[in-house]
Amino acid sequence: MVTSPADVTAADRPASLLLWRLLALLYDFFPALALWMLLGALFTAGYAVGHAARENIAPFSALQWVLWVCCWAVTGLYATLSWRRGGQTLGMRPWRLRVVNAEGGAPQLGQLWLRYGVGTLSVLLGGLGLWWALVDRQRLTWHDRASGTRVIRLPKR
Repeated sequence: MVTSPADVTAADRPASLLLWRLLALLYDFFPALALWMLLGALFTAGYAVGHAARENIAPFSALQWVLWVCCWAVTGLYATLSWRRGGQTLGMRPWRLRVVNAEGGAPQLGQLWLRYGVGTLSVLLGGLGLWWALVDRQRLTWHDRASGTRVIRLPKR
């Protein structure tokens, strides 16, 4: 069934403006930072038990890599559980953005972890997957396409 542009509601349109996504990412940085600080404090407290006082975790040591992987995983838990529970992270709420599957419903947890993983790869490549939305006909990013999800902008209440 083909729909005309008049039949498409605001909830069916993708979040085409990259600005909304970037603002949501900026807002989501702060809860992620809090989680990283908590995790860092736990690692530092555990590390201090067997080492001299005020000794930091050595740069590029195995323990530091484990800390980075744990930070990535706890951020992934925050994002995927938020998306699964209500379709939104804290940063997406003020901008009325929501993650949905291709049919407009709640995505599966596997889709959301794939979205997070491809999004991470995109960030490591300078945000190339996010900027891709500027040239994509449907305004989808790499992580939207790979996971079969999309971000929509909800209408004002």
